[in-house]
Amino acid sequence: MSQKKPLYYSSEIIVFPLLMIMVIWLAFWADLRFDVAFGKWGIRPMTLEGLKGVIFAPFIHGSLKHLFNNSVPLFALSAALFFFYRNVRWKVLLWGTLLTGLLTWVIARPAMHIGASGVVYMLVAFLFFKGIISRRYQLIAISLIVVFLYGGLLWYLFPVDPKISWEGHLSGFIVGFILAFVLKQPKLENKKYDWEQEDFNPEDDLFLQHFDEDGNFVESAPEEEDNEAIEVASEKPTVRIRYIFKAKKTEDEN
Repeated sequence: MSQKKPLYYSSEIIVFPLLMIMVIWLAFWADLRFDVAFGKWGIRPMTLEGLKGVIFAPFIHGSLKHLFNNSVPLFALSAALFFFYRNVRWKVLLWGTLLTGLLTWVIARPAMHIGASGVVYMLVAFLFFKGIISRRYQLIAISLIVVFLYGGLLWYLFPVDPKISWEGHLSGFIVGFILAFVLKQPKLENKKYDWEQEDFNPEDDLFLQHFDEDGNFVESAPEEEDNEAIEVASEKPTVRIRYIFKAKKTEDEN
């Protein structure tokens, strides 16, 4: 029997991705409310000062649209990461974020690069390629879902818009691809049902016993009806009546 996952693990699938999104939104609110100008803490390639953006850039966004477009896929993809790859989830998230920022710092054009889109592309690449190389239908299904939902993101790996940091997207995609092959995840066992077992006998299956020789479904199998009748009969209480006779005393005896 498979063990149930602890409650704390079930909750962290939602809690930690949600906390990341809350921190990003809080940073955006603080920037607007107190005019902190977090944008200057972004990644400026090939400058010593721009290295701090490797850590802070994913939490900085230039507009509400930019923030919303990154928040939804970041939450969905990180939740999938925490659920299906719990043994390497923190390695993917931490190393993936740092390496994406460093590669962006190396290859990007001279500009200020901000936003969590590089992390989003890193997660997309990791979930897709890791699912494919795992050869497990559960993870391959996740890969196909990722392609269906975020396949359009591939266009932004190229310089189609000068306002978009395609270098950050490309860096994240490359890092996610590498991590998918480098990080090892314990293999998931494909579940085998009873009817897939080699020693499966259809005559012993309770469900198949509900079908007659012509394939018609019957509400209860004959053996089951007999067993139910025996159980009902055995459950009937036994009633015993006991009579006690006491002789009445006569006046002479008194």
